[in-house]
Amino acid sequence: MFNKRAGEVLIDLLLEWEVDHIYGVPGDSINHVIEELRKVEDKIKFIQVRHEEVGALAAASYAKLTGKIGVCLSIAGPGAVHLLNGLYDAKADGAPVLVLSGQVNSEHLGTDDFQELNLEKMFDDVAVYNKQITNEEQLPDLVNQAIRTAYAEKGVAVLTIPDDIPTKRVKGKWTRKSAIRAKSDLFPKQDDLEQAIMLINKAERPVILAGKGAGHAREELEQFAEKIAAPIVVSLPGKGVIPCDHPYNLGNLGQIGTKPAYEAMEETDLLIMIGTSFPYRDYLPEDAPGIQIDCDPTQIAKRYPVDVGLVGDSKATLQWLNEHLARKEDRVFLEACQEAMENWREHIHKDEVEQSTPIKPQQVIHHLQSIVEKDAVLSVDVGNVTVWVARHFRITEQKMIISSWLATMGCGLPGAIAAKLAYPERQAVAVCGDGGFSMVMHDFVTAVRYKLPMIVVILNNEKLGMIKYEQQVAGHLEYEVDLAPFHFAKFAEVCGGEGYRVERYEELLPALKKAALAEKPVIVDVVIEDEPPLPGKITYGQAAGYSKHVLKKFFQERKVDLPPLKKAIKRLT
Repeated sequence: MFNKRAGEVLIDLLLEWEVDHIYGVPGDSINHVIEELRKVEDKIKFIQVRHEEVGALAAASYAKLTGKIGVCLSIAGPGAVHLLNGLYDAKADGAPVLVLSGQVNSEHLGTDDFQELNLEKMFDDVAVYNKQITNEEQLPDLVNQAIRTAYAEKGVAVLTIPDDIPTKRVKGKWTRKSAIRAKSDLFPKQDDLEQAIMLINKAERPVILAGKGAGHAREELEQFAEKIAAPIVVSLPGKGVIPCDHPYNLGNLGQIGTKPAYEAMEETDLLIMIGTSFPYRDYLPEDAPGIQIDCDPTQIAKRYPVDVGLVGDSKATLQWLNEHLARKEDRVFLEACQEAMENWREHIHKDEVEQSTPIKPQQVIHHLQSIVEKDAVLSVDVGNVTVWVARHFRITEQKMIISSWLATMGCGLPGAIAAKLAYPERQAVAVCGDGGFSMVMHDFVTAVRYKLPMIVVILNNEKLGMIKYEQQVAGHLEYEVDLAPFHFAKFAEVCGGEGYRVERYEELLPALKKAALAEKPVIVDVVIEDEPPLPGKITYGQAAGYSKHVLKKFFQERKVDLPPLKKAIKRLT
């Protein structure tokens, strides 16, 4: 008869599901699981973080980067509470994450025992699967089902494990359980495809809005855009689906976006959304017909009233469309958009190459570009820094991750930790503001401890810069947005890493080059000028209080010497 401790069975199942590392903090109600992890430390690496929030954010980032399940654990009570922010990030961005949460002994459940919380109730909103293990014989089934559900529904699965359960013996035939992940191929209905073809053939000014769901279909997306003569606008999490300097790429949309993307949406007579559920209707066309490609039918027409919904994988759907569409000969609209984008790039390049002290954030991103490797992973924090990276970093083959829907500050460092664990041979770069980094800075020492070389660039203006401009636009006086001065470079050295403080323009590039050669975690602490990221607000997660009028005012009234798209179309016609 089979006879193993439930804790051993848990580890065996995690290995079957190809889990190779777990983030967390040891503690009394999870220590029996920690003991089992100790015995397999050569197979599953335990990453001890300094705060459970970082563990959950790192697990979410790992899932976003790799598509594999991220795993984090905590004790009951306060440890489990600390996980929530990172778990909501995973939920919002559709990342599969498994939580192993400790709990008080089974015999003490419901007695208001020390550190006991109603964890099932607490996790209910954030989780797609949320069960407490009440019997050791349940454990194999529940572990498999939790992981399957996290993958299938792209969300958070929580297993709450009372402290005594891992020590009990499992005697059932759990080895017959299968750790397989079943997948299905979705493809649109023929009628919908034919209707889409009719709309595309009729359109004279089509525009593509591509999100992260098109990331695995770059070649098909490029062919599609070329065939129908459509410029491509990208969502923030979709940045990098095609190279930023691609001739069809108009950049991002919305308050982090470009003027050409804004104008293209104003002029289009057909919006084609691919792998995105762009959340801000105000930045989409007023009344143009629409086509949406998405593998999730619940996303079709959720944000924009499309005429045709193509439920299927973006790669396969675009392949079919490419085979059945003729190349459009009228390319006036596309060429006008391309001219507008070239003018935009020339305009923002002036700020990037300016040599000035105090240093401008645009200059930092421009010089960072020169030392970032082709296959690097960029983990971008939330705040003004997001705007500077979205506008000024030109992705080629790099991968970028961010907390795009929850938009939580503090995601940059955990993302870089996850990136280095996922891809040890690739360069990991975190780009953070001083406000976001200071929320999780304690875990820079985690990167040092586990020998995870990375570059952390901090744009240091001693302010909660995004909040400052939110207050100003709302007509309020600035209040409590200044941050106390802090020398992040010295902090890096105290932690055992390398640190470089940059206060003058001529120090910037040399510091970045030194950071690129470092064999340990390094912080480049750049003192920057306090400059507003006009039109003033990151799109994802922080749009309340701003309106389309703000963006129109910036593009129509601010001194930007760029010809409007209508004028370019008229001249080319």
